[in-house]
Amino acid sequence: MNKCYTSSIKSIRNAFLLGFLVCSATAFSQTTNFNTLNEMHNEVPDDPYIEVNKAAMERSPSYEAAGPNYFTKQVNVDSNGNNIVGDAGNEPSIAVDPTNPDRMVIGWRQFDDVSSNFRQAGNAYSLNGGYNWVNPDVLTPGNFRSDPVLDFDSEGNLYYNSLTTGFVCQVFTISDGGQDWGAPVAAFGGDKQWMRIDRSGGVGDGNNYSYWNSSFSTCAPNNFTRSVDGSQNFESCVLVDGNPRWGTLAVDASGNLYTVGQNNAGLIVTKSTTAQNPANPVVFDFFNTVDLDGELDAGIPINPQGLLGQAWIDVDISGGIGHGNVYVCASVNRISNGDAADVMFAKSIDGGITFAPPIRINDDASESNYQWFGTMAVAPNGRIDVVWLDTRNAPNLLESVLYYSFSEDQGDSWSENKLISESFDPTIGYPNQNKMGDYFDMVSDNDYAHVAWANTLNGGQDVYYTRISPYGLLGVEDYSEANPFQLVLFPNPVSDTTTLLFDISSEEHITVTVFDLLGRKINVLLDETVFGKQSLSWEGVNAERAKLTSGLYFISIQSKTNRQTIKVLLE
Repeated sequence: MNKCYTSSIKSIRNAFLLGFLVCSATAFSQTTNFNTLNEMHNEVPDDPYIEVNKAAMERSPSYEAAGPNYFTKQVNVDSNGNNIVGDAGNEPSIAVDPTNPDRMVIGWRQFDDVSSNFRQAGNAYSLNGGYNWVNPDVLTPGNFRSDPVLDFDSEGNLYYNSLTTGFVCQVFTISDGGQDWGAPVAAFGGDKQWMRIDRSGGVGDGNNYSYWNSSFSTCAPNNFTRSVDGSQNFESCVLVDGNPRWGTLAVDASGNLYTVGQNNAGLIVTKSTTAQNPANPVVFDFFNTVDLDGELDAGIPINPQGLLGQAWIDVDISGGIGHGNVYVCASVNRISNGDAADVMFAKSIDGGITFAPPIRINDDASESNYQWFGTMAVAPNGRIDVVWLDTRNAPNLLESVLYYSFSEDQGDSWSENKLISESFDPTIGYPNQNKMGDYFDMVSDNDYAHVAWANTLNGGQDVYYTRISPYGLLGVEDYSEANPFQLVLFPNPVSDTTTLLFDISSEEHITVTVFDLLGRKINVLLDETVFGKQSLSWEGVNAERAKLTSGLYFISIQSKTNRQTIKVLLE
């Protein structure tokens, strides 16, 4: 169906834009009826599994980028680090080992071929802080899996919660610090589940909590379960007070459990002080509404079959002035001004009983752009990080970029919105399902924000890791790892001639190659032994000096030990 060829990309984009123009602005300025939204999003295997010969699929250079305050690496790559043309991945979740921050794991919905909606449990790991990723085979190949959520416990054991057929969830575990997953354990569950492991160090340390949409549940109307034995067994389901959905969970420094989600009255926060004690049943103390001046939404033009984003909750465990604060953040359809999507934030200083008035984090002046997939995490030192996709510079309200902002004063003020990516068209590379998924994910430590997200920067829908330095500068070692050749290309886009600058620190053989979107070698700009600062020019031609058609290309620089690729748009 939607292969990542240029002609198909254009037809998909045109069809999408036509549909966008046909829809009235008024129809999308109001949040769709909650019950309608609640029933329209569920994960079922609507396409059969067909084994795909991945070895025979086209390859192209994987996408990566680096700046003074971030670097980005593609995660769903083959064994040689190349992008697989024609597959897709979305809904990534990231986990960072608290005992070894260089060890990271990302899971995602893997579509082996974009012509099929059949999805499996993709997973990749990095042992060097996200600079390189190893992408093993999917979990239980040939089995339908969706909605991946990952987390570590305080001892470095890793858990992967995966939705399978019949709205049944299963949890995979790595308990030996390696890379091999154990057999899945039944964990009840349902659609749009989220999971959190208690790392408080208290009586509940290691508890595994998850909750989901009660409309699509293995134990309806209930929607919550707990494991108190290292995720080897899960207790019978109970109902989260207020019956929220499309949200997340958090555990504070005292082991108290929080959830956030939306019910038919709006966004609510639920708290349990008993869930941590294995000897006690799970009882919820209360649920309270949270005013974000808006509600979660779905079926919007920017993500037609997906969510605007889910609701996020996290707590301050810093021991500082904000210790115990509860924070809620989400991309919402605004009530006061009708803005289709703003990233809104609210905080509670009394354990979720009351919340301060909401604050808008995106600092654009427009009320017509989309700030979608808002995602939040709180670092151990109390810094609050938020990322989102943003169309503020897109004349068609479609082209999106990743933005970042942080707060160091408990959410009272926020840093200037920082651009973290190039723009991309989120409608290309759809895996027979017209959406980028429903969520991104992020983990924060005292130095960095670690983001798992999806984009189409290399011409298809793929999964990426981005490390962000909130203070505007990665360490010298970090930047060198992410940008080993100090590669610069200007101008880009290219209308006539572009110049490639790079630096080779020691004498070695270097090849500089131009590839097209399908990974075909178009031109070799350099193939010799060099040393020091280098400059090459390219006039947008192939090896026979014939002018290339406009479109997306890649220039890859390769040594014996390193490779770096940059995207080039030829006008």
